[in-house]
Amino acid sequence: MNATAALTPEIIVALAFLSLTIFLLVSEVLRVDVAALVVLVLLGFSGAIPGVDQILPASEIFNGFSSNAVMSIIATMIIATGLDKTGSMRQVSNWIISKGGGRETKITALLASCGALLSGFVQNIGAAALFLPVADRISRLSGIPISRLLMPMGFCIILGGSMTMVGSSSLILLNDLMTASNRALPANQQMELFRLFDVTPVGLALTLTGVLTFALFGRFLLPKNVGAKPRVTSTRTNDYFQRVYGMSGELYELQATIDSPLVGMTIIQIERSLESVPAILAVRSDNQISVVPSGKRVIWVDSYLGVMCSKRQLIKFARKYKLRIVKNENVFASVTNAQQTGIAEIVVPPGSSFVGLTTNQLRLQQPGDMSVLKIYRAGKTLDDGFRETPLQGGDTLVVHIAWQELAALRDDTNFAVATDHPNESVRPGKNRVALLFFTVSMLLVLFTDFRISVSLMFGAVGMVVGGAITMDEAYNAVSWKTVFLLGSLIPLGQAVEYSGAAAWIAVQVLFWLEGVAIWEVQTVVAILATVFSLFMSNVGATVLLVPLAVNMATAVGADPAMFALTVGVATSNSFLLPTHQVNALIMGPGGYRVTDFIRVGSVMTVLFMAVSISVLNLIYHFK
Repeated sequence: MNATAALTPEIIVALAFLSLTIFLLVSEVLRVDVAALVVLVLLGFSGAIPGVDQILPASEIFNGFSSNAVMSIIATMIIATGLDKTGSMRQVSNWIISKGGGRETKITALLASCGALLSGFVQNIGAAALFLPVADRISRLSGIPISRLLMPMGFCIILGGSMTMVGSSSLILLNDLMTASNRALPANQQMELFRLFDVTPVGLALTLTGVLTFALFGRFLLPKNVGAKPRVTSTRTNDYFQRVYGMSGELYELQATIDSPLVGMTIIQIERSLESVPAILAVRSDNQISVVPSGKRVIWVDSYLGVMCSKRQLIKFARKYKLRIVKNENVFASVTNAQQTGIAEIVVPPGSSFVGLTTNQLRLQQPGDMSVLKIYRAGKTLDDGFRETPLQGGDTLVVHIAWQELAALRDDTNFAVATDHPNESVRPGKNRVALLFFTVSMLLVLFTDFRISVSLMFGAVGMVVGGAITMDEAYNAVSWKTVFLLGSLIPLGQAVEYSGAAAWIAVQVLFWLEGVAIWEVQTVVAILATVFSLFMSNVGATVLLVPLAVNMATAVGADPAMFALTVGVATSNSFLLPTHQVNALIMGPGGYRVTDFIRVGSVMTVLFMAVSISVLNLIYHFK
């Protein structure tokens, strides 16, 4: 095969844009959505380069934002929120516990299967966020360590996303990319678009593999005691601190004297400028008590402070800043009332707009109040200076918070609440409404010719009109970062296809694979998709690789639709590192380390590759 195909100016420019995109997405010099927008805008100016024709018509530059894929993703996010707000997920946890009979293997299999089933119809990250408090509740009631539940659940949610064409961003995007590729294919090679359940055999086989692997070998693969923390079972806050995160200490009361340098300072200023400041859980001034006080709360003369620390730290802090240690007044009895406040674990998803902020900056920006006590990152608890440490995607914030405020955070896509709190506000009366519109939207996708986006949006609108969620909650349910990332990358994939860059790259790759069997070329495509997805978003990997896979398939005489689907499925093969959004989400609450993902993920990666390639070839062999 000739590997010296001519490089046109348009191909060179498209390759330059492709290289720039890969660099920006992998290096994260810019936020991934900002990086995608930068490339999109530059793409619009490609025709201004001397000697280069516009590589994508100007009228199509912003078509990605109105695409079927983007609107489908928005709809699935809203539908998932509707199911959550009506209490459906709490019913799921009760059912799993009742059917599991206290057996770890059975409960783990049921939890993983339910998570996988839901992820076939809503986004992977949405399903994981919904099931985090379910797993937490099951762990508390059954006594099973949370580390034995979250990884099987998370991995099977990723696997279950391949059960339908709306389960993952890659598969939602796939038909749009195939439509774009069809424009460059001759009539006899046009690809037929996939329907909702065309990929189901692959997803079912992968999910079954995952469930059986953890059921049979989970006791050897999973961490034995990591994350095996008793949940909140006592009204004594200090008990929970010590058991869960090793933060020994008790609740003490201090009073600011007239000579104290803290007088006139806000809590944020105290935490920023002073050393060895204990966690300030409550403040009382002029007989007004603030449990979980605002960071802007000012300390005045005679103000009472409720702090959590060791006795040694208390004495040192009181002496240094001229505070009186109060005994036997019990000013802050409400702080230890587990019906009002408590300790919660909140995960910062990789797509959160708060990534890069410190916890002090976060506290100033958040309308609600919470005291961040610790940051758990990559298997380690950050101690010194954690309040001024920029947040990263996947960080778990251990916070003291009022349950009412925690309920409000469930609506904020910048957080994923991992703790099942006792006073969660749900709308059980709207449960049937939510299930009805969810079911009808799936039936529309399956049995009508309406576009998938229209059918799913029917379910999303039904959630709002039926009262399962409010319109504001629907807006908050959408991860706009994902929307802008997807809408900006779709035109890039089209530009790579139209310019001939995809065909040129395919020729170069096939030159080195000349003489190998079709299934071996397909395996190479799957490996490329797997590697790309480990270091960039699965959306980015899909956009970049589908045009390449289609061109490689046509060059070796294979079915281009099968190669495109191989990419769509293989970009979910992200288990080796906690870079996938689901893995990042479960890492903190599960107490996992990177080595845990490498150990368990390496087994799952090999199984995923073998099962997916085998089932894909079986399906297309009999078509």
